[in-house]
Parts: sequence; C-alpha cells; structure tokens
Amino acid sequence: MTENIVTERLILKPVSVVDAEFIYQLYNSPRFIEFIGDKNIRSVADAEEYIKNRFLPQIEKLGYGNYVITQKDDGTKLGSVGVFEREGLDVPDIGFSLLPDYEGKGYGFEAASALLDIAFKEFGLKKISAITSDPNLSSRKLIEKLGLTYQKKVQLPNDHEELRYYEIELKKETP
Repeated sequence: MTENIVTERLILKPVSVVDAEFIYQLYNSPRFIEFIGDKNIRSVADAEEYIKNRFLPQIEKLGYGNYVITQKDDGTKLGSVGVFEREGLDVPDIGFSLLPDYEGKGYGFEAASALLDIAFKEFGLKKISAITSDPNLSSRKLIEKLGLTYQKKVQLPNDHEELRYYEIELKKETP
C-alpha cells in the first residue's frame, strides 16, 4: 500500500488499529450516520474490530483502502478518505467523511483529489466510482468537483435507499 500521501495541508495515512478512537468518533458523528449510515460502532473496541475486519483485509488484498486525513502542521485527525471494493458496484468506489468542525474548508477536496491521482497513477485503476444519497448536497458537489459524472441510480445489496452513482475514467494520454 502506498504509504502516506502528502498534500499542501494534509497527510493521508493508511488506517490502522491505533485510529480506533478516531474512527469511533467519526463514524458516530451525526452527518456520518445521516448520510453514510450507522455502522453499529458503539465503542472504541467495536471500531478496532471494524478496522481489523473491514479495512485491513482490503488493504492487504488490494494494496489500497481507507486513509485517515490529518493536518500536516499539528497531526489533528480531520476525517477519512478511501478507495473501496464495495459489494454491488463493479468499479472501485471513492468515499470520504469529515468531522463536522472540518467540513466546508476544502479538506475533503484536497484529500480526495490527491487520492484519486494516486489511485490512477500508482494503484493502476482505470475507472473510479462514487455514490451518495440525493439529500447529501455537499457530497454531490464534492464528487462533481472531483470530475466524476452522474451515471444512474443504484441500489446496493441489503440497502433500501437509491443512491446517485458517478464515475470518472483515467484519461488516456495522447502521444
């Protein structure tokens, strides 16, 4: 897996069990639950198990996965961004979430655009998708700002909600 990804203001670090307390906090923030869903993480121990069972196996299998977004200057953890294999989607999916105090400051775009670049250049991906719900306007705007285009509505297995599905393809370089 790519080690840390560094941007102007941020460092994206591959998630590990040391991030369990942060993942617990992030995954229980009101907007995360409203727009991404309740992952039933009720304790730091639950978050540690989630990391071990969900994030680390994908990182080991694919070489990429979830990253914790930290501020470069002081190491404050702001959110997470990742590229995931998701059941029900044929194309790897980019996802992101920030703690409420850090939304609307450009961190999501900075982190997600850096990860998109690495996904195409280093992970060898040719196409990346993103999904979001209709009411999640901030996520929709960010996905579109990243260059993904709306394709269709999708429904993931075991989920009743219809989601907006976006894609972006690696631009072929002309000689």
